[in-house]
Parts: sequence; C-alpha cells; structure tokens
Amino acid sequence: MSIVIPVGVAEATDIVPCAGRDDFLNITVHPINDSSYEQCFANAGVHSVYNKWGNGGAMWLDKFWTGNNRVQWYGDGRWQPENPVDKWVLFSFPGHPGGVRIEQIRIL
Repeated sequence: MSIVIPVGVAEATDIVPCAGRDDFLNITVHPINDSSYEQCFANAGVHSVYNKWGNGGAMWLDKFWTGNNRVQWYGDGRWQPENPVDKWVLFSFPGHPGGVRIEQIRIL
C-alpha cells in the first residue's frame, strides 16, 4: 500500500542576516505605532511577516529591495502586484507614506 501526498507551495523562504548582502530580499517594515526595521530573506517560497516580538500584530511594508529575486507581498487579501516585482529593484510606496499592509512575502 502506498500513500500519495500532493505537492504544494513550499515555505522554504528563510529569514537571514542582511550582513551587507545586496542579493537578498530586504524589506523595511513596522508595526502600528512603532519604528521601522529591516528583515532579509533568501530562497524561493513564502514566509509570513510578523512583528519583531512575534505577537501577531499588524505589519506595514515601507519599502523593499528585491536583490536577485522576483517578489510579491500578500496584503489586503491578495498577492501584489499581479506581476511580480523584478530583480534588482528598490520598491517603495510614495502614495502611501505609512506603507501598505503585509502578511506574507513571496520569492518566486
């Protein structure tokens, strides 16, 4: 007897030390009513974005550098933008000075 398990999207994206690397995805985020900080990610997949205390509070994306990655973020109930942001792009939100809501980040 054998069991078949369907293959889904792997959540293989890892948080890594930024350490001056420009090839990693580097995001600048902040919780409501707190200061911004950076997180870096490597490897294709999806990663949930939590505040630095891990208590599940809402997070806001200020800007991100894609590095050697194509990137989307999940917020407001959908993956954005529809066409992923290309490699080596600094992406910000001039129309939303407080950033945009983020729940997950995806490296394609």
